[in-house]
Amino acid sequence: LLAFPGFIPHPCRQMPTSSRSAIIPEGADCVVHAVSRCVRRAWLCGRDPYDGRDYQHRRGWVRDRLRELAGVFAIEVCAYAIMSNHSHLVLWCRPSVAGGWSAEEVARRWLRLFGRRDAGQLEQKVRELAGDARRVAVCRGRLGSVSWFMRCLNERIARRANAEDGCTGRFWEGRFKCQLLEDEGALVACMAYVDL
Repeated sequence: LLAFPGFIPHPCRQMPTSSRSAIIPEGADCVVHAVSRCVRRAWLCGRDPYDGRDYQHRRGWVRDRLRELAGVFAIEVCAYAIMSNHSHLVLWCRPSVAGGWSAEEVARRWLRLFGRRDAGQLEQKVRELAGDARRVAVCRGRLGSVSWFMRCLNERIARRANAEDGCTGRFWEGRFKCQLLEDEGALVACMAYVDL
């Protein structure tokens, strides 16, 4: 590859199996391509040719959850594709944006994800969380993290799919795979691949 300056690896090649901390620079704004695959011949969406069941409605689950998470995290969804047994996401991770949020804003966003739905006590819980600088720093970091974004997405989809299928256990193959898109060429190639 070094013999070909400007060569951009095709995004559909096998993604590295390195730890995410070695792939994604901590605390830095970046764009990543993330892929999650189903296990046990599970279907994410579309029609299962074996039993004829139609899972097309699950595409809406993923789309709605992506919209919800993009409104909470400091991560923008640039492109996505929801296939029969896997999904592709191009995510613009912006921890620098989360760094500019006030403690109250961090607390409010965090509690939208992990707080109880009791609206009467929301303001009190926001004040309590915002008053704990150490905990706010942890939440701020997580709200800019690809790993936490994917966890919140995949866990919700897995729980709903397992409930619908009447089974337990893993729905996803494992943790998602990701690839850092380091320049505009890689970003354009990956987005075209995801779009196709």
